[in-house]
Amino acid sequence: MTGVLDNVFRRNGGEEGGAAITYADAKELARHPDAEVRRQVAARGDAGGGIRPEILYYLASDVSPLVRRVIAANAYTPRHADRLLAEDVDTEVRCALARKIGRLAPQLSAEEKDHLQQLTLEVLEILARDQLPRVRQIIAEEIKHCTRLPRRIIHDLARDIELIVAAPVLECSPLLGDEELLEIIASGPVQGALSAISRRPRVSEPVADAIAASAERDAIAALLANPSAQIREETLDGIIDGAPKLKSWHRPLVERPKLSMRAICRIANFVALALLHVLEERHDLPPEAAKEVRGAVARRIGEAGGTADAPASHDAAAAFADGTLDDDSVVAALDRDDREFAVKALALSAELPSKVVCKVLDSQSAKAVTALTWAAGFNMRTASQIQLRLAKIGPTAVLYAKGGVDYPLTPDELKLHVDLFAA
Repeated sequence: MTGVLDNVFRRNGGEEGGAAITYADAKELARHPDAEVRRQVAARGDAGGGIRPEILYYLASDVSPLVRRVIAANAYTPRHADRLLAEDVDTEVRCALARKIGRLAPQLSAEEKDHLQQLTLEVLEILARDQLPRVRQIIAEEIKHCTRLPRRIIHDLARDIELIVAAPVLECSPLLGDEELLEIIASGPVQGALSAISRRPRVSEPVADAIAASAERDAIAALLANPSAQIREETLDGIIDGAPKLKSWHRPLVERPKLSMRAICRIANFVALALLHVLEERHDLPPEAAKEVRGAVARRIGEAGGTADAPASHDAAAAFADGTLDDDSVVAALDRDDREFAVKALALSAELPSKVVCKVLDSQSAKAVTALTWAAGFNMRTASQIQLRLAKIGPTAVLYAKGGVDYPLTPDELKLHVDLFAA
């Protein structure tokens, strides 16, 4: 296998990896019966010396998908070969090509008409329409920040039926204007698309109005949490009208910059005491607003007999049904040592039987309990509390939030643990 290549390099007075080989030798190696030899040839190019573009083009039709995958990833592969590989039957070939072509996208221009660029755009468009969502996702992730591509590519990806494809461009692409974003919102896009739009670096007032009017809870929560979103006072008033029963909106409301006096007073009337303290500690409150918040804190403490608010309902099923089952309610259950509520909250949110949840908790596996909390949709800070206080895992064995916020395990690792205990 490697001996074949070694002999060729020695014959040409060099060592593998650095010496050029003759065109005749390259043709012979490209037809070698051993796929590993052909794969090593496929990995070479101008930088490795001696492998002309036509050899790489020839190997783009190799019978071995391993060889074609290397050709797809090779930066020296001629674009005509990439065009051939764009419709390859092997999904890994197309994924490798998508990564390479996607990385070239920032160098492209919608106006330039040279043949190489047009062929590259053609390959990009084919991959952006690939039947496999994973291929389209790779393209979407690679080109989401591009400013000079033909708009039709971004527009098609933004309307994709798979969220993993649509979300990157909906959230990031500068090629999507307000008019098109409003059309997408009005079209009833895939679930989660509005949340992606809510997280854009800039959300205009008309787009914010449309998201608020959609009544999609997660999207509105993301909109409130986006400090660059331009939300009109009237729109914010409408959101606050529905906020008392939707705890997922409470924290982003409390932390939203430039709240009006009217908004602050209304929010102070229904958020939990812990969030009132957050509101109270904001440095941008005008004196009269700060006074109002301090008064609300004092009243709430008096009503609770000097303790933090108890939840409106200790029934996890009822909270889950009305959409108020969130991180705050789970932590509140842990505060009052209500194991039944916490277990039921995890079971309902993760769509698992309570006996499975108990089994995971009893395992005292920090990774398994963290994965369970992730599957339930709660944040990593809650996961740490569940490990400590519900699963009774020792402080030195607990997994804590990365950077104070993020899960310390990758999505693949978390999913692996979920699959194990859900099987």
